[in-house]
Amino acid sequence: MFRVSQSMLYTQYLTGMNTSLSNLMESNLQAQTQKRVNKPSDDPTAMARILDHRDTLHAFDQYKTNLDTAKGWLGQSDSTLMQVSTIITRAKELAQQASTGTMSADNRQQISYEARQLFNQLLELGNSRYEDKSIYAGHKTDENAFREVLWMTTNDPSLTSSNSFKIDGFSKQTTLVQFTDAAGAAAPGSLVNMSACNVRYSIDGGRTFLTDGSVSTDANGRVILALPQSGASVTFDHDAQVRANSLTDPKDSSGSWLWLRPSAVYQGDDADAIKVSAMGTGTQLVSAQASGAFPGNTLVRIDNTSAVTMGQGINYSFSLDNGLSWVTGNTVAADITSNSAMLNVAGGGVLTLTSNGSNLLQPGAQFLVRPRTAGITLQVNISETVRINDVGKDIFGGIYQDPDLVAGNGGARLSLTSSNASAVFDATSTNFYASNGGVITKNLFETMGNLVAFLETNTQHGIQQCLESLKASQQQVLTSVASVGGRENRLNITSNILENLKLNENERISAEEDIDIGELMTKLSQQQTVYQAVLKSSSMIMQMNLMQYI
Repeated sequence: MFRVSQSMLYTQYLTGMNTSLSNLMESNLQAQTQKRVNKPSDDPTAMARILDHRDTLHAFDQYKTNLDTAKGWLGQSDSTLMQVSTIITRAKELAQQASTGTMSADNRQQISYEARQLFNQLLELGNSRYEDKSIYAGHKTDENAFREVLWMTTNDPSLTSSNSFKIDGFSKQTTLVQFTDAAGAAAPGSLVNMSACNVRYSIDGGRTFLTDGSVSTDANGRVILALPQSGASVTFDHDAQVRANSLTDPKDSSGSWLWLRPSAVYQGDDADAIKVSAMGTGTQLVSAQASGAFPGNTLVRIDNTSAVTMGQGINYSFSLDNGLSWVTGNTVAADITSNSAMLNVAGGGVLTLTSNGSNLLQPGAQFLVRPRTAGITLQVNISETVRINDVGKDIFGGIYQDPDLVAGNGGARLSLTSSNASAVFDATSTNFYASNGGVITKNLFETMGNLVAFLETNTQHGIQQCLESLKASQQQVLTSVASVGGRENRLNITSNILENLKLNENERISAEEDIDIGELMTKLSQQQTVYQAVLKSSSMIMQMNLMQYI
């Protein structure tokens, strides 16, 4: 037996009312939000799963943003390249007209006006931008991919294959340059030193020639062609032999001719080479070259405990994060007949080691592989990336300096003083053979520059050569269009997949988070009845006390 006090009654009443009211308010909140889980305490396990799914949805939103950006870049490139193809078609029509023998010099001069405009339009398209980012300059998106320069074509391949040159100045009209023997004794076509020549040049397409030009040699042995009224001068790295032109007939092509005409320099990145640096004892006597696909800078380390020759078994590791972690346990099988070793790295790259005085590899020797990169990639799905840009020089051509090229090793160097840079010439576009069946090139800017030059100087055979090169250039552009289109189609498929994945994630969240409305309404009605019953019973009991019976 124990006594039930009035205080105990009040406490019990309040507890019952608060409990039933709390349950009613919780159900009311679920009715408002339509959610079963509104806070972690509602269902901690479910809330963890919900947050995980929401993180995935946030990632999908970023993928969607990347997809939209990629579609914008590739769409801009697609549209640009189709315009380029249209311009090439028009250039081919002009070249076809001008290559016929019925055309006069005046006719070709008239056609050259439109050809120059087409060249300028191609230059603008090569510098196309999306969201103020250059789409053809590799990673150098803040600057134009191409810059117009004055360049040179010659009918004397030996002149540029064995000599470097640079061109100063700029001209809006092709300058035709010829050499004549200063002594006047050399027959047309005879070899004479350039420094022993006079120079004549024309700025009106070969109709008239100016003789105020000069050939001089500076203290470093460089030969300078000064062409005062053309707006340009040419400097050759050293003296060279040229073929003398006729003193009386400037149309005689047996001598060396130069055409100073427009072209474009590629200023962006490329992905053409992989550079390897060796570190450690004895590595200076080992030649290392890399090929294949490397995901980025890669370190390769020799793990043998003692010196090993390339014909013996080689143990090695490689690192993709600058040495923070290593993929170990890689081996090259012994081959005593071999004086080289091929080390497979990162699922596609190959590091080839050969003797450069020694075929001995010391323990701990390392080789740093640095691939040049130009592609900009965006992640558009959990494990999928897409390249959104293209290397401009691989589509439009132009003049380009290999950053790793060393003077005197790997080809001639051509300097551009306007940017203090150098560029390696492509012999197929710089050299011109006046006979039929000349050199054909895919280099679009060089071809258009030559077409302008040959139209302005009434050079029929050169125009015919340009016509064939334009066909090759257009095929190159159409191949690039196909590449861009393939990536666009891939993005469309990825977009559909992403929408399905988002739908699936939303369904999973709904299964964890959303509430059954019918069940909730029943529950809400029951709790309302309970609360009303508690209020009614409590009020009845609270009115009953001993004082009523005294």
